[in-house]
Amino acid sequence: MERKNSRRRWAIGLGLLILATSAHAQTNPYQKGPDPTSASLNATSGPFTVATSSVSSLVVGFGVGTIYYPTTTGTYAVLAICPGFTATQSSIAWLGRRIATHGFVVITIDTNTTLDQPPSRATQLMAALNYVTNSSSATVRSRVDASRRGVAGHSMGGGGTLYAARDNPSLKAAVPLTAWSTLKSFSSMQVPTLVIGAEADSVASVSSHSIPFYNSLSSSLDKAYAELNGASHFAPNTTNTPIGRYSVAWVKRFMDNDTRYTPFLCGAPHQSYATSLVFSDYRSTCPY
Repeated sequence: MERKNSRRRWAIGLGLLILATSAHAQTNPYQKGPDPTSASLNATSGPFTVATSSVSSLVVGFGVGTIYYPTTTGTYAVLAICPGFTATQSSIAWLGRRIATHGFVVITIDTNTTLDQPPSRATQLMAALNYVTNSSSATVRSRVDASRRGVAGHSMGGGGTLYAARDNPSLKAAVPLTAWSTLKSFSSMQVPTLVIGAEADSVASVSSHSIPFYNSLSSSLDKAYAELNGASHFAPNTTNTPIGRYSVAWVKRFMDNDTRYTPFLCGAPHQSYATSLVFSDYRSTCPY
């Protein structure tokens, strides 16, 4: 009887050990920060305090830049953000800081000239990622996980984002914002992509740009299209709750592999938020 009980206790202990090991194996090492809520994603900053580091005009490959990075030790995915035609990094600084406060190293850049076209901006986005990884300060480099990189950009910077993601399949996420590009098809894209368009965009109309970009992406790709209700081409240039909320959720889901953010892209929290007052159109290949 005692031998039988002993074997039973051993079996139970083994089972608990297997369960504990399995749970540990399923833990996401990239998951950082508290569980997300609609309120936390709508807020103008996230749970991480960030510091900044300036990139001088002597840098090679892109113009000056600003790096936002969490002050908490650890390694974080790195995102590069490019402004639009004739614009500078100040136009997208709000988004760079906002994403960084959710646990990312983010660099916003000036381009070599404000007239640079999307292919050039793609090259500069990649140069910025390489700079952060290899040539930034020791403090910044200590925060970078070079295996998890992504790109984002506005207007021609959004076009550059599409080119960079198409040509660099190792990237983990792309977020083109009211993107402009003469090339409409990115069918070979392998990078999860959130296309954000603006319903009243008179510069890069959604019918000629954002929607064709999204439609050209493979139906097997993790992708989404969010069209801001009544918004203009320049919506990404000032603090914008839907852009901030969905950009953060996208990069958290695909750069951090954090499935806690999936419901905010295609689950109940998304459905309760993404009313016609917010988006005039929303498409996706959910579930992710």
